[in-house]
Amino acid sequence: ESSGGFGPFVPNFDLIPYNDLDALEEKLFSDPNVAAFMVEPIQGEAGVVVPDEGYLSKAKALCEKYNILLIADEVQTGLARTGKMLASDHDGVKPDIIVLGKALSGGVFPVSAVLARDEIMLTIKPGQHGSTYGGNPIAARVGIAALEVLRDENLAENA
Repeated sequence: ESSGGFGPFVPNFDLIPYNDLDALEEKLFSDPNVAAFMVEPIQGEAGVVVPDEGYLSKAKALCEKYNILLIADEVQTGLARTGKMLASDHDGVKPDIIVLGKALSGGVFPVSAVLARDEIMLTIKPGQHGSTYGGNPIAARVGIAALEVLRDENLAENA
């Protein structure tokens, strides 16, 4: 089992089998307390598992049907690593929340980001969330430089 020796896992997360829309809908239908569905558009550590065509767009439609946020963990797949800027772009999906890392720094400095629309991000009031490394000016500059290289060298188109 791939999870052997790891843990404890984050509480209040229910695991949905990857690429299983029926299991996702059953969970969303049966549990009114689900706030979000978090998914890697392409699973990385699970063996580089690519979902069936249309999986992400159908998952997004289910999330919209049940008023659930779709969170795309693009830490390993985002920023031109799959031939598009984001792996979720391959299915035409715009997640409600996107998590980025790794390529955001070009491998130079620890940088990550969480992106979302204002209506989501502005629910966090000053003082409700903190970060030990947040706002580091060197990390910010490294991230900007990495994004400029992605854009200027058309890396998504050349992946």
